[in-house]
Amino acid sequence: MRTSIATVTISGELPEKLEAIARAGFDGVEIFENDFLAFDGSPADVGKLVRDHGLEITLFQPFRDFEGMPEPLRSRTFDRAERKFDVMQQLGTDLVLVCSNVSPAAIGGIDRAAADFHELGERAARRGLRVGYEALAWGRHISDHRDAWEIVRRADHPNVGLILDSFHTLSRKIDVNSIRSIPKEKIFIVQLADAPDIDMDLLYWSRHFRNMPGEGDLPVTAFTEAVAATGYDGYFSLEIFNDQFRGGLSRAIAADGHRSLIYLGDQVRRNLGTGSMTGAAMPERPSVKGVGFVEFATDEEDEVELVALLRTLGFKKTAVHRTKKVSLFEQGEIRILVNVDQAGFANAAYAVHGTFAYAMALIVDDAAKAYERALALDAEPFTQPVADGELKLPAIRGVGGGIVYLIDDKSALGRFSEIDFQPVTDDSDAPSASLLRIDHVAQTVGYDEMLTWLLFYTSIFETRKTPMVDIIDPAGVVRSQVVENDTGALRITMNGAENRRTLAGHFMAEKFGAGIQHLAFVTEDIFATAESLRVCGFRSLHISPNYYDDVEARFGLDPALTERLKAENILYDRDEHGEYFQLYSGTYGEGFFFEIVERRGYRGYGAPNAIFRIAALKKQMRPEGIPKDAS
Repeated sequence: MRTSIATVTISGELPEKLEAIARAGFDGVEIFENDFLAFDGSPADVGKLVRDHGLEITLFQPFRDFEGMPEPLRSRTFDRAERKFDVMQQLGTDLVLVCSNVSPAAIGGIDRAAADFHELGERAARRGLRVGYEALAWGRHISDHRDAWEIVRRADHPNVGLILDSFHTLSRKIDVNSIRSIPKEKIFIVQLADAPDIDMDLLYWSRHFRNMPGEGDLPVTAFTEAVAATGYDGYFSLEIFNDQFRGGLSRAIAADGHRSLIYLGDQVRRNLGTGSMTGAAMPERPSVKGVGFVEFATDEEDEVELVALLRTLGFKKTAVHRTKKVSLFEQGEIRILVNVDQAGFANAAYAVHGTFAYAMALIVDDAAKAYERALALDAEPFTQPVADGELKLPAIRGVGGGIVYLIDDKSALGRFSEIDFQPVTDDSDAPSASLLRIDHVAQTVGYDEMLTWLLFYTSIFETRKTPMVDIIDPAGVVRSQVVENDTGALRITMNGAENRRTLAGHFMAEKFGAGIQHLAFVTEDIFATAESLRVCGFRSLHISPNYYDDVEARFGLDPALTERLKAENILYDRDEHGEYFQLYSGTYGEGFFFEIVERRGYRGYGAPNAIFRIAALKKQMRPEGIPKDAS
């Protein structure tokens, strides 16, 4: 799969864009005319800059309002085309994009347009250039790739071909199977873009809300499969107009784009067979069986408070690392590591973030293959030295630069706690709270990073994303979206913070970046767990009594159940599948907290309760500007 990206997709000046595009691993680049016009160098300078980065200019674009113009406008369009051809030859590219006419002066007619393109093809051929025609979804007369293809077919010129753009086809819900009959040699380039499913004006939707394949809701995979079925073996290029991307980091956006194309190619290859797309095969997305452990970085002073909190949740210290200052706490299938070692990445993470859940391990069916796939999808590998006899867990960088370890049950990796740790006896006489496993991991990120991490998880692991929901914080809105698998063994809630006054924004500001903000544990009987927690000394988050009057009326609860909920500060929700109970700790540090849930068939995450939980948590936090050690 030959990959390309339009310069309009990412932010920055042209040299910065080209550096980011090359660094991400693209083969080629589309030069958007405005990027060229804003650059001080000559067309030859741009061409040299591109080639110095090891890239090819795949397309120069756009050339607007060409076909079907009456005289004298028609003559002027050909004069403009000749000037465009001059620039192309100096740039060192042979293909120009001509988008369908939107001018009120344009005259319709397939044959008239075909005649114009035949003449343009003649002029291009004399210079060794090619012309690609694209149907804009809002074109005045041509808004469908089938009509654009008919114009190209009737133009009947070897230097005139079709440019296909997934957004223009999919936004109008045009049957992608119509692409399969187009001769591959007449498809000059394929542009790809996804978008969220929004009912709005096509032009505004296209100019502001496109995103990378796999980040939106359009069937881009089906579109690409139809293209691949023709035998097309040219460039697949990203042309994304997105306000968020224009303000983002150029390297990050380019990296996302390259990952999205590699993932898309892998999907098409699997659906159609290995011969349908070029490029190296990679292992399939691994299934995730659960969260193997979550690791906290801290120091010996803060460790006291963190361990005390874990003990109030019924955790027991079961082992210590053989060579490092790392303790293992367990309950049910839950494993929490507390790392106070003065060397290694954990110590560096603590120095930057303070006490922080900086790493987690995912249990996959084959850790080696999962790691291979992650690297094929441009994930950043993580390694650090280990002592003789200790396991080297495969790992990649995740949210906020944290670590995602990969372990499995088929190799020694699944026995890391036996190999790297030695057992100890916990002398605490507090009872277990009957917590069984991790229900979900909540990661807080900047809103502008959400698409990055959704693509990260869904491309590497066998997961899907759920629709975005708005979480109402008294100080603003937090966008929340979940990555989960079919079994529920992996659930990651991604919460996008847009301002620092929200609980999520405060956490990011005080922790100097994105990361895990809370862990939710499963119990089968939340009332029995609440009773055990009281014995352990757990202090639950206080919920306003007004909440319980409303929830009783809203769901028609038995007053006796309402009283039990109120007595334990348990929140309640219900969906068409069942009931949900939530119990929270107070905040630890700058906004981290624990959650305990009981699911009775319920499939959501208690979003309607978030505003009440957030309001209660924020009451516990120190006012902004007050030192951390102030009483």
